[in-house]
Amino acid sequence: MYQFNKDANSILVQHGSSLSRMELSTHSRWLILIKLLLLTTFTRAHAAADLPALITQLKPSVVAIALYNPTAAPRLKLLGSGFVVGSGNVVVTNFHVISTPADIAKNEAYVVLSGHGQQPRVHQIKQTRTDARHDLALLEIDERLPAVKLADAEYIAEGTELAFTGYPITGVLGLYPATHRALLSAVTPIVIPADHSQTLSAASVRQMRDPFLIYQLDGTAYPGNSGSMLYRQDNGAVVGIINMVLIKKSKEAVLSDPRGISYAIPVKHLHQLLQQLQP
Repeated sequence: MYQFNKDANSILVQHGSSLSRMELSTHSRWLILIKLLLLTTFTRAHAAADLPALITQLKPSVVAIALYNPTAAPRLKLLGSGFVVGSGNVVVTNFHVISTPADIAKNEAYVVLSGHGQQPRVHQIKQTRTDARHDLALLEIDERLPAVKLADAEYIAEGTELAFTGYPITGVLGLYPATHRALLSAVTPIVIPADHSQTLSAASVRQMRDPFLIYQLDGTAYPGNSGSMLYRQDNGAVVGIINMVLIKKSKEAVLSDPRGISYAIPVKHLHQLLQQLQP
């Protein structure tokens, strides 16, 4: 182990359980600093190089959420994104994606679409479990699909390099998953107290009663990305769920046209919802 002292003129070298101090020349200090810089650059480049492989690995777990109506044209109305977790028969999405009741009189029903392109597979939803406060929903299907790995419940550090994959503007771009890079800009409350009551929305008032922390991202999500998985670029572990409605209504109520900022629900709340499925 090597450790710089305060003035960086020497380092502590560990031999077993003992430490000894080694004085450094100016030349040696520069060599060490250059090596550290190269190591950092290599680590970032390695993570970037891994992203294409991660996308290939994770895409089979990406699904779309649609409203099926046998009498409508088209029969499938694409609403949002989702991803598969657990044993492969549980799909995660946002609650607001499926919050409007389907019209039973018209034989409407929410369905999950897997596969990509022109011929997706349609999966009936057997059971739904929701967490409206954190805008999460779990949809149980019959078939088992490839599942993603969830990160631990702890909040991740600001500055972590992330990516999210889903179906932006699905009605126009079709069922072709798209991936966007995102840096974790901040871990921030879902709502900030307003200067005066005129800027408060109903959603903001509800959230202020019991606020929770969310992830603020510098990547841009689009309609249809709601429910997309947000994952680390270094190992593919899912750390959050992209949200485009609940959070923006609470956090950006005073902005008429916000741009370039997206948000995600931390995965800790998904862990809590998944625990309810355990017998």
